[in-house]
Amino acid sequence: MGWEFVLIIIGINILYVSFFTLRLLMVIKGYRFLASLVAMVEVFVYLKGLGLVLDNLDNPVNLAAYCIGWGLGVFVGSKIEEFLALGYVTLQVVVDSVDLELPDKLRQCGFGVTSWVAEGRDGQRLMMQVLTKRTNEKKLWNHIYEIAPKAFVISLEPKQLRGGFWVKRLRP
Repeated sequence: MGWEFVLIIIGINILYVSFFTLRLLMVIKGYRFLASLVAMVEVFVYLKGLGLVLDNLDNPVNLAAYCIGWGLGVFVGSKIEEFLALGYVTLQVVVDSVDLELPDKLRQCGFGVTSWVAEGRDGQRLMMQVLTKRTNEKKLWNHIYEIAPKAFVISLEPKQLRGGFWVKRLRP
């Protein structure tokens, strides 16, 4: 058992922790059934990897490989989730001018926008709440900063959505 074995341990752990990360995020975002399916694969991979390491505890390189695989798995899992972009995002946008036509321009791009005038430290501000799929978040940020480069924006991830005319359009 040489370097091939070490690489197998690293690979199995990358796979396991990637599944672990995805499962955890799916549970948090409410995809319980899909998370359960991922958990079944996750535990299989975990047991195979752990079994390999426990059977070969006499070699500290195997333990190091397990740790390296774990760290890389967290990174890979988070990158996969970022790519999948599960769920929705709400951007809360504050603009220093109430005369901007930002809400209408965002609506023309297909985003659902609720807007109102609020009072800030230096006067009236335009407040907007914009909901979109996470896959469209970057596009939304670009539209906002193209039209209002000084906008203050906060990104939030809602767990559940209910009601409103636009929610029907969000569901596949």
